[in-house]
Amino acid sequence: MEFIRILLETLAGVCSFFLTFIMVYQIVIGFFGFKKAKKDYADHDPESRFLVLVPAHNEEKVIGDIIQNLNDMDYPKELYDFYIIADNCTDNTAEVARNLGANVIETCKESPDAPTGKPIALKKALQAIGDYQDRYDLMMIFDADNLMDTNMFREVNSQYLDKGKPDFIQCYLGAKNKKGVVAWFYYTGYTLTNRFFDLAKYRLGLNCAIGGTGFAMTTSYLYKRGGWTTMSLTEDFEIQVEATLEGRRILWNHYTRVYDEKPTSLLASIRQKIRWGQGHWYVALHNTGKTFRALSDGRISFWEFLSLLTYMYSIAAYVVAAVQLVVTTALCLVVPGRQFFDVSLSGLLIGGLLFGYTYLFLFYVADWMDNRIRFSFRTIPVMIGGFFANLIVGIFNEIVGLIRCGDQQHWVKTEHAIEAKTVQERQQVQLRGKAA
Repeated sequence: MEFIRILLETLAGVCSFFLTFIMVYQIVIGFFGFKKAKKDYADHDPESRFLVLVPAHNEEKVIGDIIQNLNDMDYPKELYDFYIIADNCTDNTAEVARNLGANVIETCKESPDAPTGKPIALKKALQAIGDYQDRYDLMMIFDADNLMDTNMFREVNSQYLDKGKPDFIQCYLGAKNKKGVVAWFYYTGYTLTNRFFDLAKYRLGLNCAIGGTGFAMTTSYLYKRGGWTTMSLTEDFEIQVEATLEGRRILWNHYTRVYDEKPTSLLASIRQKIRWGQGHWYVALHNTGKTFRALSDGRISFWEFLSLLTYMYSIAAYVVAAVQLVVTTALCLVVPGRQFFDVSLSGLLIGGLLFGYTYLFLFYVADWMDNRIRFSFRTIPVMIGGFFANLIVGIFNEIVGLIRCGDQQHWVKTEHAIEAKTVQERQQVQLRGKAA
């Protein structure tokens, strides 16, 4: 019995240390997000040449919107080309795109059992385009449901030229929709991380996260790595880790936005987050040793090492919290006279304060500073309900993602709930947040 007690207390201590470290780390990083955002690069005339790729699997309902958006970009037409990648489509995506004047690359599976997904579509598209490294300076990737600020290419061009031509620039990740508990929780999460994680890291000289859409990467780096060679279901996280371990720079741009459609149903969110979990666990487990070697070899600084390693295993936070709850309960059963509420009261109090600060307070600050949306008491119930729903779903997704992380071949599409918008509606979406 004594051995069991020691084992449980040791496990509880490890869980507490992990969760405390994650919380303290995020709080410290977040301090650097409070300062008003102000461009730290000069405006430059258009010079960089852009290759834009839009992977699209059965997207005939929304593909017209992004094509119109790309045609309306405030950038010289001769300095950018965009391609719609009609990937294994069984609808009229390719035909609709061609009728709207877009360049279309059609890809299909070599066999019924061949793997599918965004990374494979990107790889095939680059092979079809050929000498992209000579024709373009930067490549940008967007999802078929995205909308972009029309100044995006101008802002990325200016930052790229002014900051010594970094290998990556990630733009602000906005949301097309936030109605409903599920979409609202995505909106709050991205609003928080845009300012108090990515902008804060950028100000500290650390690499920000690559978000899967709205990021630019140099074609020279892409060519040197052999094209699009990612293997996981989270190709954005995979290339972020690989680039960081090579000492590459990933900058953040807070002044132009890509607007992504967020899931509106719980089932769609669960499927998407399981896929994210599968990919995240795969990348983290396969690169932990490489991260330590990169530190020892001097390819990355200690602070970049700490930032990357913490981000890799932040996915385990929900699971660790669940384990700690189970272990605390077991301790109360094993140790005579030990009361669960006595043991947990201080932890619950600290956890409540941290929740109020990191989730409620920081979100409302970010929503005001970046979107000029004032605090409203009406959103509090949705915030709290969304948090606890995501907590339960997050534990499930992380566990399932870990179990399935060996499978990186089966990609499940997140179905869209928003139809293509009119030009006026699209312009309204693009103008959101511009007052900040």
